[in-house]
Amino acid sequence: MTLRTIAASLLTITELPYAYDALEPYISAETMHFHHDKHYAGYVTKLGELTEGTRYRGMPLEEVITCSDGAIFNNASQAWNHVFYFESLSPRAKHHPTGELRRAIDEQFGSVDELKRRMTAMATTLFGSGWVWLATDSDGKLYILSKPNAGTPLTDGLIPLLCIDVWEHAYYIDYRNARKDAVEKLWHVVDWSVIEARYDNVVI
Repeated sequence: MTLRTIAASLLTITELPYAYDALEPYISAETMHFHHDKHYAGYVTKLGELTEGTRYRGMPLEEVITCSDGAIFNNASQAWNHVFYFESLSPRAKHHPTGELRRAIDEQFGSVDELKRRMTAMATTLFGSGWVWLATDSDGKLYILSKPNAGTPLTDGLIPLLCIDVWEHAYYIDYRNARKDAVEKLWHVVDWSVIEARYDNVVI
């Protein structure tokens, strides 16, 4: 899967698709400034340094992720993951999935609430830093995955649909060590229209 913004140059810092304060009161402008301008931008800058003069410079970011390891993988995946995360959120979010995605969720998990419960529990109990993902295979089967550090479903041959960032920089300013509270509030700004479009791109 190649997203329009994520497939850009390895050296491109993608701007937020909304204002820094647009997700308040669930995510503060201060958090978004640090998350985007410091942490995400730092991964992009470091990736540029690491890939200078290497074969990775001409590759799409997704390809770098699937064929690298070590520091290059960590920074490439973190850069990709963050843009994917930011683009999953919206101040005008659609709060409930519909269509093919809703049918798949109901069939595999029983309900959207059960999907949220499972992802929230997984995000709350993930030891250390990392990501929790909703992903699909090419047949439309859904998976919930917990990935430490810079982990991504791309390395499993799966197609990411939605992610929860459980690195402390994603929530600590607003929620301190109350990770569960941060994840529960995040659902208020997850834009299911974006997630649906990603799924429909696979199954339709």
